[in-house]
Amino acid sequence: MDFTRSTALITGASTGIGAAFARELAARGADLVLVARSERRLADLAAELTAAHGVRAAVLVQDLTAADAPAALQRRLAEQGLEPDVLVNNAGFGMHGPLAAADPDRVAAQVRLNCLALTELTTRLLPGMLARGRGAVVNVASTASFQPLPGMAVYGATKAYVLSFTEALAHELRGTGVRALAICPGATDTPFFAVMGGEVTGPGAKRTPEQVVATALAALAKGRPSAVDGLLNRLTAASPRLLPRRAVTAVAARFTRTAAAAPGN
Repeated sequence: MDFTRSTALITGASTGIGAAFARELAARGADLVLVARSERRLADLAAELTAAHGVRAAVLVQDLTAADAPAALQRRLAEQGLEPDVLVNNAGFGMHGPLAAADPDRVAAQVRLNCLALTELTTRLLPGMLARGRGAVVNVASTASFQPLPGMAVYGATKAYVLSFTEALAHELRGTGVRALAICPGATDTPFFAVMGGEVTGPGAKRTPEQVVATALAALAKGRPSAVDGLLNRLTAASPRLLPRRAVTAVAARFTRTAAAAPGN
């Protein structure tokens, strides 16, 4: 896809995969709308990318876990005359531990951010893309999308939702000039695990945010509805189709248990 003269809105843009999307899309000529809670980090990133690539980079500080956040964000876009052609729904977080011991408010915030905010932002911004006959929605799912995940039950379920939602949306958008992609990273070198409060093992070394973005944009260019980042992650994502469901769940539980056993947790 040609991103020149497009405007890309990226949630969770202050660090990790979101910041990597911002850097790559700016390098390809896209203006940016950077959304996250950290104003300082967003402002620093905006200044960096404007200086490096001559693109415009608007900073919108917004906590997307709030119930009215997507509507508020849409109003702010309209006030500033911003019309995103590309939406990267990257913001999200995970929690580790048994559901019975979890903070119900934190669980609700996780579902609102990972599922509801992503869905509502897509619904609010998609009509403009369709009217212009071009655009893209990139939703960051996970290899957790492909099997139940004991110890991270809500996170895994939210990412299964993201994958299913996005693949269905991609089918709806055929022939419109607008594309939808779910990118499914495995373990990636981002602050995700620090926020979650533990480290979950997986096959091979962690991937970099830049590798995830490269996989996503290559898949988007090919019109694919979803893509898994990294060969080992692709093999892991495919394995649940070959094994009994209970066995898959038991294997997944072994990986998530390592977070509880990690030093300091």
